[in-house]
Amino acid sequence: MAGGGFQGGRAYGRSDELGFQAQENPTRFYDVDATLLHLPGMDHEQLTFYHSGIQRRLAAVHGEVNRGGVV
Repeated sequence: MAGGGFQGGRAYGRSDELGFQAQENPTRFYDVDATLLHLPGMDHEQLTFYHSGIQRRLAAVHGEVNRGGVV
């Protein structure tokens, strides 16, 4: 990825020798989603839409912004 707040040449965490399992700083897809929305200045918790009588979140409900590796 390039631009949008990403710093080039960085790695976040560490995996096993095969790259199969995260060994340090495991990150879920929800966290990546929240971080991608955060970088251009959007708050993933405030992005909602009205559906079936209630407000629903557009982005992942469980995600947390990763501030350690990208911003």
